[in-house]
Amino acid sequence: MTPIDLPETPYFLLTPGPLTTTASVKRKMLADACTWDDDYNGVVQQVRARLVALATAKPGYTSVLMQGSGTACVEAVIGSAIPADGKLVVLANGVYGSRIAEIASYLNIPLHLIDAGETELPDLAALETLLQTDPGITHVAVVHCETTTGMLNPIAAVGALAKAAGKTFIVDAMSSFGGIEMDVAELEIDFLISSANKCIQGVPGFGFVIARIEAMLETEGRARSLSLDLYSQWKCMEENNGKWRFTSPTHVVRAFAQALNELDEEGGVAARALRYRENHRVLVEGMRGLGFETLLDDTVMSPIITSFYSPTDDEYSFKQFYDLLKARGFVIYPGKVSAADCFRVGNIGNVMPEDIQQLIEAVEQCCYWRSSVQAAAV
Repeated sequence: MTPIDLPETPYFLLTPGPLTTTASVKRKMLADACTWDDDYNGVVQQVRARLVALATAKPGYTSVLMQGSGTACVEAVIGSAIPADGKLVVLANGVYGSRIAEIASYLNIPLHLIDAGETELPDLAALETLLQTDPGITHVAVVHCETTTGMLNPIAAVGALAKAAGKTFIVDAMSSFGGIEMDVAELEIDFLISSANKCIQGVPGFGFVIARIEAMLETEGRARSLSLDLYSQWKCMEENNGKWRFTSPTHVVRAFAQALNELDEEGGVAARALRYRENHRVLVEGMRGLGFETLLDDTVMSPIITSFYSPTDDEYSFKQFYDLLKARGFVIYPGKVSAADCFRVGNIGNVMPEDIQQLIEAVEQCCYWRSSVQAAAV
């Protein structure tokens, strides 16, 4: 058989994750580790403790790591946190909010979906009315940074309404945790979900949940899946010094531990958030200077990923634009908005403002549909 070609990727991965990682994070995956080994499981315990410390300085919180994608982690929470007689409210304004509702539907969990479309903020008035009129609701879920568009949702306001009504509050902070300052205790979040390959700047392979200990204890016996049983995974780690129930992604965990070290070296979440915001500023100003328009208004854009309208020129093709940029060392993301033709550029990962400036210069060279730069794109 023909050997599988594994090409190198000498480009900046400007997506919301996987993303560009440091060489030192990659190097940590060169060593193998045994899932039963005390040294390895000690690393797991350190990672768990440091995640909680990143989330809040207040007591009463814990964390658990789960194999798989970020979506698997979301499914673990939805399938484990909501009791058989529970009901979920999902506020959605993009693909990932809608995916939470889809997960609940697969698991036969009763739910209300408050869908604001893809370019509007969640309807808080509708949520408040629903919480007042349906006493059967037990849980409220929302995505913090909706990477469909890059919109940053008002989780403080959503959480205030949920907690005033006595509901459990679930936040999908997949693409924001570690890159936007937040305190889960102040926000009264019961379950926060994120992934290794986002703002902590690790690589794909597992996600994690940071939860109030009391809320975690309530999940015992509720899981609708063996491998996605949040409580059983947490209990195993608690009682066995970080041991995972089933085979863990050892290489990825080691890389993530290094990524946490590098987050500290950078100055913590505050410093990383500052860099991401500067990346975003340079990107938006530069792209607007080239005539591109952002999909969202400045007031609701996150610093994580930015959506731009595609050029309306008949000669424009995202695939051709993408390939030209990739040849110059930059990989961007297609759009996911059904009502608008757009593309997205991530601002996170091991990417500096000067790298974003180089991207702007590359974009200018790749606008092949503009006759004035036709020669530069050839």
